[in-house]
Amino acid sequence: MPFARASQALSRFVVLDLTRVRAGPTCVRQLADWGADVIKIEQPAGAGAVEDMGGPRDGPDFLNLHRNKRSITLDLKTREGLAAFRRMARRADVVVENFRPDVKKRLGIDYGALKRINPRLVYASISGFGQDGPYAARPGFDQIAQGMGGLMSITGLPGQGPVRVGIPIADLTAGLFCALGILTALLEREKSGKGQRVETSLLQAQIFMLDFQAARWLVSREVAKQAGNNHPTAIPTGVFRTRDGFINIATTGQKMWERFCAAIEADGLVKHPDYATAALRSQNRDALNAEIDHYLAGRTSAEWVERLNAAGVPGGPIYTIDQMFTDPQVEHLAMAQPVQVKKGESPLTLVGQPLRLSRTPSRLAAPPPSAGEHTDAVLKEFGFTKTQIAALRKAKAV
Repeated sequence: MPFARASQALSRFVVLDLTRVRAGPTCVRQLADWGADVIKIEQPAGAGAVEDMGGPRDGPDFLNLHRNKRSITLDLKTREGLAAFRRMARRADVVVENFRPDVKKRLGIDYGALKRINPRLVYASISGFGQDGPYAARPGFDQIAQGMGGLMSITGLPGQGPVRVGIPIADLTAGLFCALGILTALLEREKSGKGQRVETSLLQAQIFMLDFQAARWLVSREVAKQAGNNHPTAIPTGVFRTRDGFINIATTGQKMWERFCAAIEADGLVKHPDYATAALRSQNRDALNAEIDHYLAGRTSAEWVERLNAAGVPGGPIYTIDQMFTDPQVEHLAMAQPVQVKKGESPLTLVGQPLRLSRTPSRLAAPPPSAGEHTDAVLKEFGFTKTQIAALRKAKAV
């Protein structure tokens, strides 16, 4: 039975996935969700196989990361397994790995080795700190990158001390940037006919994600500090208390400030000399926020969100994750999508792609595979005979 593809957009590409944990699988998930033939290569049982750090295969983290992929087992530490992988690499378009830099060279699967047998290969690497340099050999971890990349110094309340964000943002963005690099290299290959190496790291991704906060230092030599829920430049923007909870409000520019004051019936604020300009509102931020809380205390969060948006002032609820998935706009966007696991069983619901293509949309076409579920079928597609597959099993290479 042919493997169901998630999309036709990338269906002509074959990807060999050597990644583990999160950043690498995040990268490869992007390719799989847009229809690439992603082959997840795992260690056979008894050959040092370990679960991804996200937890067991039936846990939410693993399930969400590894949909739309096929799995084979292949022990690259055996002579037979390495030979089989190199044979597959001759026909593949992409190899993605997140080994520490020395490991792939020791195994003989580094870019230089594979480029010699497949000059069209796009070889993508994700590491903690880069493929070379003084920290290249260090083990990488998301929280370490958040700290070294400056994010924890600007997250949290003033004076609170360093705070990590609630998701592994360095892992996730490194994976997304790696996928973008792979697609860029594949586009360039259509012109040159040659593959190339794509490299990123958790540290690079985290620094890039600082965006304007990094630019404030590079251009103006301003060191950003913790601002809690307050926006560093657009004021008043942040979290405000209502009669029954909290909401987010984002007010930018003088005209919007005036509309905001009108919407909350606060003529006293718009006329107040301490808040007359953006600079003054910044200087007197704490007093202004306290006054806004006073004005908002008379209505519920839902009432204020409706009233502010009607006035052209961005405002929104602050949801828990379960509340977020029941919001009508989130339901309309279909961010929670079903995938059939086994015939007769209830579908599994996972997080869908956050973008749409009109002719070649993405879907959750196949559930995460069991380890080695597609070994025989994949090897057969790569030209291995029944006898050769049996020999690999006898050598415990698969």
